[in-house]
Order: sequence, then structure tokens, then C-alpha cells
Amino acid sequence: MATIYKVEGMNCGGCTISVEKAIRSAAPDADVTVQLEGGLVTVEGVDDEGLIRQAVEDAGFTYAGAL
Repeated sequence: MATIYKVEGMNCGGCTISVEKAIRSAAPDADVTVQLEGGLVTVEGVDDEGLIRQAVEDAGFTYAGAL
């Protein structure tokens, strides 16, 4: 089951790569898709919101919650 998260502060392709790498580093089995427009991150295979939040914040972005 996939979960969509809102991430604020991404404004370029490099930002999306940073968020994706951070989440994959924290959850290697996750399937991660980052959409710059709208600041949406879809994560499948990991259902640990705290882990995702920490990875996003460690990458320097603002975690705005699950949708």
C-alpha cells in the first residue's frame, strides 16, 4: 500500500533527488516517487511515518504530513 506525504521546500530537481535518496537510505526496501510540482512524495513498501518524517527533515526539508 502506498502512502503520499507532503514535503515543503523542494524547488528543483536536485531537491527531489535529495529527498528520494534520504528516504531510500532510511528505508532501502521502499519504492519512492517524488513529484516536485505539489511537493508530493509517494512511498510504497514502508508504513512508518516517523521514519519518513525524519528522513525528510534530515535532508533539510519540511515534512508537512501524510495525505
